[in-house]
Amino acid sequence: MRRFRVAVVHGVNLDQLGRRDPKHYGPLTFRELERQIDEWAGELDLIPRFFQTNHEGALVEYLHRAEGLVDGIVLNAGAWTHYSWALRDALELADVPAIEVHLSDVESRDEWRRSSVFDGVVLDKISGRGPDGYRDALTALQAHLVEVAPERIPASGTRTEEHLSSPETPQITDPQQPGEPGLHDDNDADPTAAPPMPAQDPTPPTSVDGAAS
Repeated sequence: MRRFRVAVVHGVNLDQLGRRDPKHYGPLTFRELERQIDEWAGELDLIPRFFQTNHEGALVEYLHRAEGLVDGIVLNAGAWTHYSWALRDALELADVPAIEVHLSDVESRDEWRRSSVFDGVVLDKISGRGPDGYRDALTALQAHLVEVAPERIPASGTRTEEHLSSPETPQITDPQQPGEPGLHDDNDADPTAAPPMPAQDPTPPTSVDGAAS
């Protein structure tokens, strides 16, 4: 039976779990959350690939490379969920089945959190179930992939997996292959896995206040 590759993608401020209000986000740190997700993925015979960034452009680049390299996406984009139409466009371009997840019940919080730019391009939206929401998302995504997913083939003109595996190119790799870097390993940055990014100003943008969700 085919093992599906699922990208578990986290956006802005999600790496700060454990410091945020436990009433909304629970007591787990980000690393603990990822370890739990990894266990659930293993139980479902899924191959998880983890990615987190606080830079919107990096997530856009990641989604651009997803088609043909992962079979599905579990996405918690944090505050970008509510206003980043660029991410919606990138997810739509990826043409990969995706489920949106939020730890907190965004529907019962601030009004601005109740809208999602991903409406209409994701299979489902799960919120307010804490970490268990990720297990539910993985389960639903696996069921969908078993039923309908064909072999993923990059769209015409995009880089193939062979090209992405070259030493000069950022890549998405199977973390179970010995000797090759995974997309994400225990939340430590892997320069060979992350998309190329320009030099960054260490001072975060102040025009929009991002928040985990």
